[in-house]
Amino acid sequence: MSVHTTFTLSCALVLASGACALPAQSAAQWRAQQLEASRQSEHIMHEANKRKGLLAHYQVMRYAYAANKDPAFRLIFGQYLSWYQSFIGNYPDAAASFSIKEVAQADDHPSPLEASGYTARPALAAIAELAKNYQLVFLNEAHNVPLTRTLTVQLLPLLRAQGFNYFAVETLYQTDKGLAARGYPTADSGFYTAEPISAEMVRTALKLGFHVIGYEALSNATGDAREAEQAHNIYRDVFQRDPHARLVVEAGYAHIQQSGAFLGGESMAQHLHRLSGIDGLAVEQTMLIPHPHVDDDHPLYTAIVQQLQPREPIVFENAAGKPWTLRDGYTVSVIFPPQQLRRGRPTWLSLGGLRQPYVVNGDRCDEHFPCLVEARYADEGNDAIPADRMVLDPLPATATLNDRVRHGQSAPSGELYLRPGQYRLSISDENARTLFRQNISISAPGAVPTQPPAADSASPAQP
Repeated sequence: MSVHTTFTLSCALVLASGACALPAQSAAQWRAQQLEASRQSEHIMHEANKRKGLLAHYQVMRYAYAANKDPAFRLIFGQYLSWYQSFIGNYPDAAASFSIKEVAQADDHPSPLEASGYTARPALAAIAELAKNYQLVFLNEAHNVPLTRTLTVQLLPLLRAQGFNYFAVETLYQTDKGLAARGYPTADSGFYTAEPISAEMVRTALKLGFHVIGYEALSNATGDAREAEQAHNIYRDVFQRDPHARLVVEAGYAHIQQSGAFLGGESMAQHLHRLSGIDGLAVEQTMLIPHPHVDDDHPLYTAIVQQLQPREPIVFENAAGKPWTLRDGYTVSVIFPPQQLRRGRPTWLSLGGLRQPYVVNGDRCDEHFPCLVEARYADEGNDAIPADRMVLDPLPATATLNDRVRHGQSAPSGELYLRPGQYRLSISDENARTLFRQNISISAPGAVPTQPPAADSASPAQP
């Protein structure tokens, strides 16, 4: 899959939703500017990826974005930049760089607050219960908002316990033949799996014994042809081989809608239904989420969170157990709580309490800023996508090279979110040069630490 293919889909979804306002020019002129911006974006990303190390890739991207104020370029390249911001663990900026405004649609269902008999339930338990009656579960995500992957990570153990045994992931490369034996994703495993929550999702599935498969189109197909090829790949590798397989599919945005028009054709889920005849549970996770600007939130989302103030993802069901969904084509809609930040990072990184924050002091960056902080599981190789990573930088993301010359570099600190266990902590500079290494141990909540961290380097978060 080319990155351009992914962008084209996302952009088309935005335009189809009415969430993008066109400048005062013809649609053809605006489209031409977008296509040129897309070409520039592809070129910049290609050049960035020639640099050594993820932080260097990101630095090229951030300076290119800061240097070009053209509206079309910023709209298009903002999505590219947001992917890399999510890869380095800068989730607030990733969401801000590319945010799809959720506007009310004429075919939206009435609010569950007003419809008769609907009650809010924790999404984790409710979706697991709904899944018992299905052979196929679809879960969608907003690729640059890993919040929308967090519930999937928590659901996988519950679904595995019910007998689900296959997990199919969009943009996971079919060329990584060693993934199952290795047990963790690397930079060569996929595109979005460069982001730590996405990697944790794949790693979790492998540890639970799922057969993890990539189903991305291997051709340069776009639109309906890409959807059909994706569905064929899933059917070939799962249901054609094992008609009784129970499958979980992770995909972006409207790939999982099971009815209605899809960009002039049909979605992957619709094509898969035609091939398999299997009805799926379609869990929508991208529409009722918090946005960097509250004006971009869906009006129903605003009303729900204001009235119920949820602390965890929720869904609605009526007395008969029928779930509520915002729109046709999906079985159930998930409402995520408003985002809370701690030391500049979202607390949803705890994955519902599976992980805990761990403070890292920027003194170990040895005044080389920005610096990249990564924690890898001790039993995984150095090629593993980290369990978590973040960038420590005393200056904002909009800072230029000249800003760094003019301003002093005070040492910042931040928090990684990690499961209990053993890790290799590393800190590197923009040239991928290792500045610091340390083995660390994360104790279970309430347990006595087995290995105190070295002073002035890394330490457990204090309440």
